[in-house]
Amino acid sequence: MSVPGNELTAQQLYGILRLRVDVFVVEQACPYPELDGRDLLATTHHFWLGDVDSCLRVLAEPGGIYRVGRVATAKHARGQGLAAKLMTDALGVIGDRDSVLDAQTYARGFYEKFGYVAEGDEFDEDGIPHIRMWRRMAPRR
Repeated sequence: MSVPGNELTAQQLYGILRLRVDVFVVEQACPYPELDGRDLLATTHHFWLGDVDSCLRVLAEPGGIYRVGRVATAKHARGQGLAAKLMTDALGVIGDRDSVLDAQTYARGFYEKFGYVAEGDEFDEDGIPHIRMWRRMAPRR
């Protein structure tokens, strides 16, 4: 399912936030500011499958760029291709516009399958190694 942030129901938002906290804060032991004020924006698109077994969001950034983030799958639902399905759906919305994401380094190969290319050095975000990855569609000037 895909819903703009301003159309989420309280139940949908709760399910998304619960999964993200379960995966990132509890499972990965990474306390971070989950509530960043962007989830309810009309320009934010939320994608999820099942009873929020897997989710991600796409943010509109300045300059017409999109940012993919908060990709999470519940432990019991992993290995079923759910995140890949969500990435395919998200790229359908992003279309031929540039997009960026900050991948946990272990997931780099996953995002490369969708045309993302690592740019820059590995960096630490909340105690977890990440790499910035771009899917550039427009010619660079």
